[in-house]
Amino acid sequence: MSKPSDVRVIATRLHFLPVQTRVPLKFGPETLTSVTCARACVTVSDAGGRTAQGWGETPLSVQWVWPSKLPHEPRHQRLKEFTTQLAQAWTKFDARGHALELGHDFQEAVLAGLLQQSNMTHDGEPMPWLAALVCNSVFDLALHDAFGQLHQRPVYETYTPDFLNRDLSTYLLPAGRHASFAGKFPCDFLLPRRRERLRAWHLVGGLDLLDAPELTGHEPNDGYPVLLADWIRRDGLKCLKVKLRGNDDAWDYRRLVRVGAIAVPHGVEWLTADFNCTVTDPAYVNDILDRLRDEHPRFHGMILYVEQPFPYELEQHPIDVHSVAARKPLFLDESAHDWRLVKLGRELGWTGVALKTCKTQTGALLSGCWAQAHGMTLMVQDLTNPMLAQVPHCLLAAHMPTIMGVETNAMQFYPDASKPEEAVHPGLYRRREGCVDLASVRGAGFGYRIEEVERELPAAAAEFGN
Repeated sequence: MSKPSDVRVIATRLHFLPVQTRVPLKFGPETLTSVTCARACVTVSDAGGRTAQGWGETPLSVQWVWPSKLPHEPRHQRLKEFTTQLAQAWTKFDARGHALELGHDFQEAVLAGLLQQSNMTHDGEPMPWLAALVCNSVFDLALHDAFGQLHQRPVYETYTPDFLNRDLSTYLLPAGRHASFAGKFPCDFLLPRRRERLRAWHLVGGLDLLDAPELTGHEPNDGYPVLLADWIRRDGLKCLKVKLRGNDDAWDYRRLVRVGAIAVPHGVEWLTADFNCTVTDPAYVNDILDRLRDEHPRFHGMILYVEQPFPYELEQHPIDVHSVAARKPLFLDESAHDWRLVKLGRELGWTGVALKTCKTQTGALLSGCWAQAHGMTLMVQDLTNPMLAQVPHCLLAAHMPTIMGVETNAMQFYPDASKPEEAVHPGLYRRREGCVDLASVRGAGFGYRIEEVERELPAAAAEFGN
């Protein structure tokens, strides 16, 4: 049964915004020095002919979405090409509903087929599902924003039975008899009031400089910190996420100890360890944690959780991880594409889920609801989101009961990229007292206040519909 508030997509516009990093960011075996951000404008219409526009943006982070030995540029071009195909596909998607309903149905009925078709028409290594989700997320985010704009409501006020035609049982199946989604809506799993300030997690990348002896004289002289201690002092940081290699236990252990030795005297309270999907044996992680417990109990106690050590293809690599989770909370990240994989992860021993808006707002909401219903802990992780991408990213963390704040690191790697957005939302693009502040995010949709952002966009890469 439809509602008068239902919408359909009538037009899309796509822009590509190139961004250069000030320092390199290492993802597993690869290093990121630049990224293309896809920004989409989606126009929706209701049954009465009213229209509204919404915006979405996501970095097309090649190294994260498609780890491979293939050269970077062919993968980069495939992502841009596929995003352009999605711009057209959304205008041909003749369905009406809430943004969540349309986002879910498009992903189930259209996205997989488009990915299969794209992989069939290209020789060589197929593009992964994670890459397809990231390409699709710019339109999904823009759709949610447009729905809120049309009805002049903040996005998170629309996840109620007043606007939704279907309850969560339409999308989610419980793992046992004790959880039921009948009569439940996303609003039932959101905080009663959003948090206005969030603890900010700083990323200690694998190539980041820790202390003065590592300086070479070739570091950027752009007014931003380079050394870890300088970042901690400037931003009042309390939470550090440490990127590890996952294939060099001696290096990983030393890295945790070195970061801990800097963190403690500077007042940092929490650490996380991110192994970036490169570990294949739980004993690798267990041995590092146990050694840290025995030799540096203070640092061990500061580790709040461990993030995605194992290959993200859970169905191809169903590793039993109960032994790791018995030591520290263990969070799915790259593996958490949707609730079905979260369910599989829970069976294998994972205890938490790291949500990301870059895998669609729709998917993040549904996975967050399923995880909470089954006693799993939540976190909201970053894809080094600059510009508009930072806003829905932080809003998700502000409305979900995360274990501790939000990871946010675009201000480390390309701070100047967000200057126009920062002028409107100063609390989101500079961490103060270890936090980001959402006070400026207000109004309909995601609260971008995009009419106030003085950014000149490049020419549209694609435009479809009315």
